[in-house]
Amino acid sequence: MSKSVCSKDLYCTFLKVTSKRYSALSLSEVSPIELSHDSISRWLENTHCQPKDFWSAAAPHVRETKGVIIADETILNKSRSEKIKLVRWQYSGTEHNIVRGIGMLNFLWVDEKEEICPMDLRIYEPKEDGKTKNDHFRELLRISKRREVNPEVVIADSCYSSLDNLKMIRDLGWKWVMGLRKNRSVNKKEKLENLTIPDEGLRVHLRGYGFIHVFRFEAKNGRTNYIGTNVEDPTREKIKSLVRKRWEIEVFHRELKQTCGLEHCQSRTGRAQRNHIILSVLSWIKSADVRRSNNLSFYTPLLSYCKGIYLTEL
Repeated sequence: MSKSVCSKDLYCTFLKVTSKRYSALSLSEVSPIELSHDSISRWLENTHCQPKDFWSAAAPHVRETKGVIIADETILNKSRSEKIKLVRWQYSGTEHNIVRGIGMLNFLWVDEKEEICPMDLRIYEPKEDGKTKNDHFRELLRISKRREVNPEVVIADSCYSSLDNLKMIRDLGWKWVMGLRKNRSVNKKEKLENLTIPDEGLRVHLRGYGFIHVFRFEAKNGRTNYIGTNVEDPTREKIKSLVRKRWEIEVFHRELKQTCGLEHCQSRTGRAQRNHIILSVLSWIKSADVRRSNNLSFYTPLLSYCKGIYLTEL
């Protein structure tokens, strides 16, 4: 039996260099120290990684740059997993269907140069902690305030534009730009979809909140999106540019899944799944540092460049 112990650095480096096989057995085969796959599995189940592990790396960038907070969730598809904890039936925007998976809420910092930096995350499983996505969202807002984060705005889709969320952002002294559902009540009893909203936006009274500005955007697929904000005197171009930044978190989720093995942990325990998710994000951060310093696309290091750099780390 191997007496060596796996480490966070070793595991993250493995996630960076592999592209197909993410199992403990695969790591044991390429590890520079003698490790059995059982010892790696035990380490993953017993270690305790937390989101604050990557905040120390993100803090200088977040505090020293002007930017926005983008919040969104992604579903880790586990449709072939029947006995993995944290897995439940939920809607996946990627699959446009109900799938078995693990829900993950992310807070992302996007600065003026559109450089992205993960700030925090939560795994939501109501049966385990009794918290909904919105509960986690408000918790992350409070933590960000305690960390002295000062965003230009908080951006999210309509899933996070509940009154409790909007009021908390306002109470924290921040601005928000969020999607609103078409049946949202404004001006006492009117619905957004029944209003005539000019291109320059419309000032309305959001029931239970107060006065806000609302803009109407037509997507290429014909879908109508309603965007609300408490920004003072907003212009259509300003709101449009802020909404476009939300795409950065979709790119972030895709890169995590395609290059950092986010969905590929085979362990059955919830603790191991949580550790793997956090280590995947740490792996992304390290890969992003190499990409920025060498002016490379995110996928380049995983092909040829990693053979000269990353393998030496192992």
